Amino acid sequence: MADSRKYISSEELKNHNKPGDLWISIQGKVYDVSDWVKEHPGGDFPLLNLAGQDVTDAFVAFHPATAWKYLDKFFKGFYLKDYSVSEVSKDYRRLVSEFTKMGLFEKKGHVCLLTMFLMTMLFSLSVYGILYCHGVLAHLISGGLMGCLWIQSGWIGHDSGHYQVMSTRGFNRFAQVLTGNCLAGISIAWWKWNHNAHHIACNSLEYDPDLQHMPFFVVSSKFFDSLTSYFYDRKMNFDSFTRFLVSHQHWTFYPVMCLARINLFAQSFILLLSNKNVPHRVQELLGVVSFWIWYPLLVSFLPNWGERIIFVLASFTVTGIQHVQFCLNHFSSEIYVAPLKGNDWFEKQTNGSLDISCPSWMDWFHGGLQFQIEHHLFPRLPRCQLRKVSPFVKDLCKKHGLPYSCVSFWKSNVLTISTLRAAALQARDLTKPVPKNLVWEAVNTHG
Repeated sequence: MADSRKYISSEELKNHNKPGDLWISIQGKVYDVSDWVKEHPGGDFPLLNLAGQDVTDAFVAFHPATAWKYLDKFFKGFYLKDYSVSEVSKDYRRLVSEFTKMGLFEKKGHVCLLTMFLMTMLFSLSVYGILYCHGVLAHLISGGLMGCLWIQSGWIGHDSGHYQVMSTRGFNRFAQVLTGNCLAGISIAWWKWNHNAHHIACNSLEYDPDLQHMPFFVVSSKFFDSLTSYFYDRKMNFDSFTRFLVSHQHWTFYPVMCLARINLFAQSFILLLSNKNVPHRVQELLGVVSFWIWYPLLVSFLPNWGERIIFVLASFTVTGIQHVQFCLNHFSSEIYVAPLKGNDWFEKQTNGSLDISCPSWMDWFHGGLQFQIEHHLFPRLPRCQLRKVSPFVKDLCKKHGLPYSCVSFWKSNVLTISTLRAAALQARDLTKPVPKNLVWEAVNTHG
């Protein structure tokens, strides 16, 4: 019996990759997501930058089985004529299916409850230290406790952005806004916009915002060519001011990380006050504004400006540990400059990520991100399950000759500093001219 299906080739599909004309393929079926891009919960970045190709692995990674039933309304009636699946992708999808059958995506444990309890204790102790204790040391410790609170709120915000940590979507949203916007001053909308792009474009110099930290840091001399950021939609100019900062980046890395939270505060307001489509904008703004009411008010109860500065610096410095952790997982891993592709998902995530070995009793410290490879491959997987699936990922990497990089916390710091130092020494090569100094780029930098 003749096949009555209508087919298009991969080359024809590539033509539908522009705003207003966005087609994707999932398991060989072609879908038109041109209008859906405005409502997509994961933001417009994944659809805009993966359109025109098969995105099955990315779809499988980010969407539960219940999402498949919604695809039919986007079906164009076409099938991909030359659709094929690599052996790596077959094994990856098989793992996702097995983990689903095992119920791992639904078994969240009591991590969220315990973290919330810990945050309540940290907040209470910090406030008690300010209001009822006297002396510089007591207030220094209170600042450190506030920093620990922000770290734990970061883990909750991270988890709740990937999967439902609470019993309902409403409670999940409440947890996001409370722990992120209200307690930490970081917009969860900004985090999801930024972080989804990072997952989709893991270690792409042009697309991954988590590697775009000019003028302060670069992880590769490729940035010296003033690459274009397709996330921020601007050119990242490598001028003489940037060269000066980058040439010392291996010395300034840890000090800058102590103040990195300032950038997150700024990025939150930049997004919320922009003309971009931001879900729950008013709610997000109210949450962030509430932080800027209670935090300065709490600091004002300290007896003098010296102790106020000590408290703020202590809270920022302690939470800087988390900013360092975010960098350790990717700065020293493989990077690339090329358009995003949807058919090398497993390879890109393993090549661009680094695991950090630690005993199970230290999992609370890393928030699950010590299993960065596993997290990138299965972003919906609760952090309490990452250690369990690690052996499966190792075996799959070994089977297909792919790297599975795992080092100690100390070694990951050494590798990161070595990467920064290598780029710094290359930046000091004055035989390579740079454009005229653009101070505006430094003042208005994003990322």
